[in-house]
Amino acid sequence: MCGVFGVHAPGRDVARLSYFGLYALQHRGQESAGIAVSEDGRLTVLRDLGLVPQVFDERSLSGLKGQFAIGHTRYSTTGSNAWLNSQPLIHHGRVRTVALGHNGNLVNAEALRAEVGKKLASSSDSEVIGAMIADDERPLDEAIAGAMQRLEGAASVVGLADETLFAFRDPHGFRPLVLGRLGDDHVVASETCALDLVGAEFVREIEPGELVLIDDNGVRSVQAQELADGGALCIFEFFYLARPDTKLSGVEVHGARVRMGERLAQESPVEADLVLPIPDSGTPAAIGFARASGIPFSEGLIKNRYVGRTFIQPEQGMREQGIRMKFNPLAEVSGKRLVVVDDSIVRGSTTRQIVQMLFDAGAAEVHVRISSPPVVSPCFYGIDLASEDEMIAAHSTVEEVREAIGATSLAYISLDGLQAATHRPANALCRACLTREYPTRVPLDSAKHRFERV
Repeated sequence: MCGVFGVHAPGRDVARLSYFGLYALQHRGQESAGIAVSEDGRLTVLRDLGLVPQVFDERSLSGLKGQFAIGHTRYSTTGSNAWLNSQPLIHHGRVRTVALGHNGNLVNAEALRAEVGKKLASSSDSEVIGAMIADDERPLDEAIAGAMQRLEGAASVVGLADETLFAFRDPHGFRPLVLGRLGDDHVVASETCALDLVGAEFVREIEPGELVLIDDNGVRSVQAQELADGGALCIFEFFYLARPDTKLSGVEVHGARVRMGERLAQESPVEADLVLPIPDSGTPAAIGFARASGIPFSEGLIKNRYVGRTFIQPEQGMREQGIRMKFNPLAEVSGKRLVVVDDSIVRGSTTRQIVQMLFDAGAAEVHVRISSPPVVSPCFYGIDLASEDEMIAAHSTVEEVREAIGATSLAYISLDGLQAATHRPANALCRACLTREYPTRVPLDSAKHRFERV
């Protein structure tokens, strides 16, 4: 996942712009945050573990001056949640110093780290990209293009080097990346919602395989690699990852999710009294389900908005409360036949707890409807899904999953139904987590902490 942001804006507070851009992208990563600035070629970075407002304050932002800035919010898929793996990372090479933020996951990172031939400071797969660019004696655009051609897997990248902001996207376009304009200045970001927050106008998507370079002379674009097989934008972005107010390939995500719910109601109708989402990611699809079925929509489950990933575990007596740290049912569910809508089921443990909670609150029936097909295979391109052995649907029938989660009934949207809701053709999306059909080769060793063994 991860969120990346970049801006070239001489005369503006680029660190503050990056701060707000990252705020809009916080949903893409909550483990660490960082901003790097370039002032007359001198790079400075501030990064730390935590959320964006935990890492930065007025004092720290005031110390980040420059004409260029890049920012990053991290969600780890390779390398542990440690300070050394937070980004933007800075790599001092033989030719230049590079600051870099990476969204995605490389499937050939192990081979590339061996090729670089020197010890890297981090255990992520991202630093090797900066090392290749920093050690390449060719001009910056050729050095970046050369690095791009050696990468396999997902890479939406922003960087600073040689008084230039650069951004590029792998030839499959697994992860989104967009270009915006802020007056006469330029902005790049993972999602259009970040452009909206800083007041930038959307210009266009950065194309798969494209390298964009921004400096005092304006914007240059190089198609460093050809589009691979029609592209492979991650379908998980549509039903879960991207913010609802983002547009992916010109399609508003919220609208796509509502259409998923409408299609789900058509494919798997049920007699019930209330439709309620598992907030927040299940809400648009639940709206669509209620709209298509005519069953009233209800919040039903109230979410504690201030509970994210927590390092403080409840004491033993509280652990049985489990999911109640995040959700609590309303009294109106008592005696009702419920349709509970969520975006996906991976391991099944959270869904099982929610179903039981609703029965404990007096629900007469709990019908679970999922706005994605069964998730059956891991992602090698930047989403930290479970291993296949941990995925409840990987080796189970729908009925077996229903029994495991304790629901009255269970139905998933069809792959065709999901596809239709995105308004994108099948050959333009990566659907590997749902089909086991990967658009690239996949690594034999994909362990998250594999580079911490060397």
